[in-house]
Amino acid sequence: MQINHTMFREYDLRGMESEEELNPRTLELIGKGYGTFLLRRGINELVLGRDNRGSSEAFAQASLKGLLETGVDVIDIGVVTVPMLYWSQYHFQRKGGLMVTASHNPVGWNGVKLALGYSYTVIGKELEEIYDIITKEEFLSEGEGSVRSEDVQRAYVADIVKRVAIRKKMKVVVNTGNGTAGFIVPEVLRQAGCEVVEHYTESDPTFPRYTPNPAQVEMMEDTGAQVVKNGADVGFAFDADGDRLGLVDEKGQNIWPDRYLILLSRLVLQQEPGARIVFDVKCSQALEEDIKAHGGIPVMWKTGHSYIKEKMKEEKAALAGEMSGHIFFQQGYYGFDDALFASLKLLEYFSQQENSVSELIAQTPYYVSSPALHAPCPDERKYEVVEHLTKEFKKEYEVIDINGARVLFGDGWGLVRASSNVPALVLRFEAKTEERLKEIEGIFREKLSKFPFVGKDWSTA
Repeated sequence: MQINHTMFREYDLRGMESEEELNPRTLELIGKGYGTFLLRRGINELVLGRDNRGSSEAFAQASLKGLLETGVDVIDIGVVTVPMLYWSQYHFQRKGGLMVTASHNPVGWNGVKLALGYSYTVIGKELEEIYDIITKEEFLSEGEGSVRSEDVQRAYVADIVKRVAIRKKMKVVVNTGNGTAGFIVPEVLRQAGCEVVEHYTESDPTFPRYTPNPAQVEMMEDTGAQVVKNGADVGFAFDADGDRLGLVDEKGQNIWPDRYLILLSRLVLQQEPGARIVFDVKCSQALEEDIKAHGGIPVMWKTGHSYIKEKMKEEKAALAGEMSGHIFFQQGYYGFDDALFASLKLLEYFSQQENSVSELIAQTPYYVSSPALHAPCPDERKYEVVEHLTKEFKKEYEVIDINGARVLFGDGWGLVRASSNVPALVLRFEAKTEERLKEIEGIFREKLSKFPFVGKDWSTA
């Protein structure tokens, strides 16, 4: 049976809404494949959710049809954020979970995230198994499954609000970029005692202003402008399905996730001295230094929400985070990435301090850093390029190769890895000075110039 293999990525499944990739037919096959995957493991119950994209309702219904044909029982929770789906697995005690979402990808994309047990998302070989089930038509069936609908919003809000202690009223700008999170974030922050200024919180799956993606400068600059305009204490930006968080200070300045992870690490280490904190290879050296300075144990690991969750569990870490804005709390929570819960924990930390957000950030270690950058590269060539560059760099420099090549220069570092979401290489650079940063970037550009199919125009990831 034909289904496009390139959609099966490292830790989720994404593709274009098209006859060749994602459509109701392929979503039904994915439902049957995933249902079979669960039955092989003795799991016959799951939660189904979807984001607010234009195709997601039809795709969720198609995947439901496939799931029911395998005989699994489904709780349909409708339009929710990804964290709400993960939370619902605990709430209903369902080891399976299927979320129709393309996360922060632009209009025209969609996909699915698949759960296996609690706070664990299907990755790598498991996705390959689902692909093989579909292509070989090795579907299982235990008769006709059942479906019922549930609304989890009230229970979810009550649970996360009671888990934080915000000590003073703060004025907060919320920008959800017309994505899924707009229906839930303002309500939660108001219940937590905040004054909320809403910005693009109405649902619009065409994303008319920009793609809801806190990793992109456009969304963060707009959020910053709204903070200054409204005299707010802080601004939060949420990605399209609510599992990634962006932060701006009271001056409207973007605080990249590896910088605000320093503050969250300090909060965690206040309550759990000596805790382990996991972060991905794209994060600043400043984060590692500050975790050590406050008595914690830093653990660097692969980029990818599934990999980070897995490593967090293995290390029994209290907190984990990625440069992309996925933040995972095991301390006082469930260990999955929930941008709304992370925003509440930041507000808890800010409310304990006398200083403003910009003043708190100014007190952390500092390096000159680039944002994560995308260099266009065909999907079928990107891993080959990274493997070649890793070998090349190892001839001259110390290289951390847990996920691509993080090349250490003594006074800075540079990273190249294959994007798991789009046909591109991901690059990032850091140094003590702007001049040295440009020099390190130049070394990578020179290496990549030998590959004519790699684009020379790099965009913010």
